[in-house]
This record gives sequence, structure tokens and C-alpha cells, in this order.
Amino acid sequence: MSLEEQINADLKAAMLSKNEAALRALRAVKSAILLAKTSGGSAGSISADEEMKLLQKLVKQRKESVEIYEKQGREDLASTEKEEIAIISKYLPAQMSEDAIREELKKIIAAVGATSAAETGKVMGAASKAFAGKADNKIVSAIVKELLAG
Repeated sequence: MSLEEQINADLKAAMLSKNEAALRALRAVKSAILLAKTSGGSAGSISADEEMKLLQKLVKQRKESVEIYEKQGREDLASTEKEEIAIISKYLPAQMSEDAIREELKKIIAAVGATSAAETGKVMGAASKAFAGKADNKIVSAIVKELLAG
């Protein structure tokens, strides 16, 4: 079952159970998928990799909104975004732990031959391919800087 079919099935279930948080999140995902399918020459279909990137983007947008809302003291709006993050995250592959990321990054740094913070770009290029969909690039970047500085 493709992601779009899974979203449609879950959307129907959310409608029947009157789950407002799930409805909001799933409608946003469905809308993003339809937009991606109809935008410029994609011939009406998107790959599984593009679907994962789309879901990651939606989660990232919501995380940024949570930060802003919490800074402004709007816990009501932040909790809404957190509910949507939880629902959308169910469709993403499991995220790696910081310890697992650190171990993989040590291997990548050794393979690339990076020795200083000036070579962060080389390491991040290899790391973003290795961790595609499995780790947040913000966390990866922080660990890379830490490893190259120390």
C-alpha cells in the first residue's frame, strides 16, 4: 500500500472516530502529496523517497512552529502542533539515537578524512546521504561540529 493510500484509509478512520488532531494532520499530508504530484513535470506521481522528504518537511515545519509558539507563551497552539507531529511521525522510519548517530559519524569522518571544522561540509554531504530519513540534520550538524572541534 502506498503512502497516499495509507493516508486516505487513515483519514477515513479518523473521520469515523471524530479524531480532530488526526484529521488536521492527515489532511495536511494529503494536501502536500497532491501538491507535489501536480507541481511541475512530475507526471502525476512521486517516489517513496520524495514522500519521506515531504513528511520530514511537514514535521520540521511543525517543530519550528512549536519553538515559536513556546517562545511567545502560546502553549495552546504549541500543543496542537505537537499532536500533528506525533501523527505525521508514525509514517516516518524510526529515528536514530544520538549515540548511534555519533558512532556512524565517527566512521564517516574517518572515511572522508576530515580533521578540522573547515571540512564540515564534506562530512555533512556524506552524512546527509547516510542518514536520509533516519536522523534530523540539525542534530547531525551539531554532533559533526562537536567531533571536528574536539
